[in-house]
Amino acid sequence: MSRSFGSIGEFVAFMEGKIAGLPGAQRDALDEASKAVLEEAKSLPGTYQDGWPALDEKTIARKATGDSPLLETGAMRDSYARKVVSPTKAAVGSNDPKATWQELGTSRGIPPRPVLKTAGVRKERDVHRIVGRRIKRHFAA
Repeated sequence: MSRSFGSIGEFVAFMEGKIAGLPGAQRDALDEASKAVLEEAKSLPGTYQDGWPALDEKTIARKATGDSPLLETGAMRDSYARKVVSPTKAAVGSNDPKATWQELGTSRGIPPRPVLKTAGVRKERDVHRIVGRRIKRHFAA
């Protein structure tokens, strides 16, 4: 349904109201989008992803969970969190240093097994769709 305006002044007033409310709509969009990325990130530990090297046989033998990369106790997986920082920025990450070592690899032999990057890439289209839908809904209301 389209809306008609009796004057330029009515249109400007309408748009001023919509623009004033835009930061809230943006936050809502980023909240939903970051949740999708976080859920994807939390689903990755424990199963091999494209490009991840196999675990060393000694590591598999030592682990109670066997051949399950990045999953032993679930603490690292559970450390992943999200936060909407501003109307235009959200973060998904971990405060566990081990998550960084695993994500990027180390000079001491830990190969990179990216979780956050993989989740972000997999959910990119969903993020665009979520943000577009939320902003469109804001201006249509």
